[in-house]
Amino acid sequence: MDTLSYKTISENKGTVQKEWVIVDAEAKVLGRLASDIAMIIRGKHKPGYTPHVDCGDNVIVINADKVRMTGKKWTDKQYVSHTGYPGGQRTETPLEVKRKKSSTILVERAVRGMLPKSRLGRALFKNLYVYEGAEHPHEAQQPKEINL
Repeated sequence: MDTLSYKTISENKGTVQKEWVIVDAEAKVLGRLASDIAMIIRGKHKPGYTPHVDCGDNVIVINADKVRMTGKKWTDKQYVSHTGYPGGQRTETPLEVKRKKSSTILVERAVRGMLPKSRLGRALFKNLYVYEGAEHPHEAQQPKEINL
């Protein structure tokens, strides 16, 4: 019988084509930026997307210190953590996180929250590289710049 056969192609670890991508976070809104980055890391922009395989690209985020938040989120939003001890719940605002630690943590937290909460999600998060300035040490990978 001479008919066309359409088979669903499922990617696996050996057949995935991973690339390196640069995203400039300057003057971008944090949540919208994070959702686009999470989609690229997950591989949902590729036609051969397979949900249980790491088929996304490696993403380099530059200028993370120039990211924006709309409204009064710099002072009103709260990140909650727990030390593990009784009464050890701690809260901090994005402004305090940026001042005390680093503004890269804001982007990392936003993207991590949009990835799967599984062993695949933890592996996917390792494909994210966030830097405060415009310089990064990944020139050897010849990354392509993407405008989001």
